[in-house]
Amino acid sequence: MPELPEVETVRAGLQPVLCGHRFVRVDQRRRDLRFPLPERFAERLTGRTVVRLDRRAKYLLVHLDRGEVLAIHLGMTGRFSIEAAPHSPPVQAPHSTHPAGRRSDGGQGRLAAPPSRRARATPRASPPTMANQALRERAQLGQFTHAHGEDAKHDHLVFTMSHGAVITYNDARRFGYMTLIPESGLNDHAYFSGLGVEPLSARLTTHYLAARAAGKKLDLKALLMDQRIIAGLGNIYVCEALFRAGLAPYKGAARLATRTGKPTPAAERLVAAIKAVLADAIAAGGSTLRDYKQADGSLGRFQHHFAVYGRSGEPCLRPGCRGRVRRKTQGGRSTFYCPACQR
Repeated sequence: MPELPEVETVRAGLQPVLCGHRFVRVDQRRRDLRFPLPERFAERLTGRTVVRLDRRAKYLLVHLDRGEVLAIHLGMTGRFSIEAAPHSPPVQAPHSTHPAGRRSDGGQGRLAAPPSRRARATPRASPPTMANQALRERAQLGQFTHAHGEDAKHDHLVFTMSHGAVITYNDARRFGYMTLIPESGLNDHAYFSGLGVEPLSARLTTHYLAARAAGKKLDLKALLMDQRIIAGLGNIYVCEALFRAGLAPYKGAARLATRTGKPTPAAERLVAAIKAVLADAIAAGGSTLRDYKQADGSLGRFQHHFAVYGRSGEPCLRPGCRGRVRRKTQGGRSTFYCPACQR
């Protein structure tokens, strides 16, 4: 599943081609993804203008005029590709100019420009031409024809925007899902009502974490993976944060609080590590574990900075530590840690 840094990178890449622009055509290829799409989904989106684009936990939130929100979860293989019209603003994601990284196994949410169109995914501004004008007129009339890539059978939704850009949602395994929610009831919706604090917000403090951990019998990793406590964290960044904090993932979460409920030094190290590892991952454009890409077609690069994740049997990277990374299973997921320096 995509984790917070990957979803945030997708949000940043979609923002310039969505915000302030109108859906002039929605081509819906099927009735459902993981769950059925809302009734009259394409009709309800067509003509709506995007007011802003947010992220909550692992969800994208497309705020529309007239008070509705398009909520999107990418699942395991969901991705967006952007074909920008020549007059559209450049499609860019943070720190996306580095060379592509290596690939390995694992699913992530993705934002990709089809390889054959990679040059057009980050166009330079050019003066209007007759071709550009024709493209604008076709978009306004809802007559834009999208040329699909090699994986067209999994192109389930195609959104044509008022400035001519075409955004395609592709999902091979269809674990992603979308719905429309009244903005006034967003926080009470079943997808969001039980979510914990955003880890990069000011609400994640040592006192908050200590209060949630006090008296708990679960282990540290289970505490951090609980979306009701911290929203958006997943297996990769929990492993990395626990390593940075020097805490063993299988030790009890109660160690984060004293007997009186105050934060321990372990809680202080862990909160700092969570915020730092997420910030570093976002700056690197997320982690590419399969075929996740940024808006301009480049791969995420944080996988090159993993200290423990996926490094079972390799030497610990902490200076002075002679341990080797181990892998164990917790809650059905692989946990990577150094037994020598994570106590």
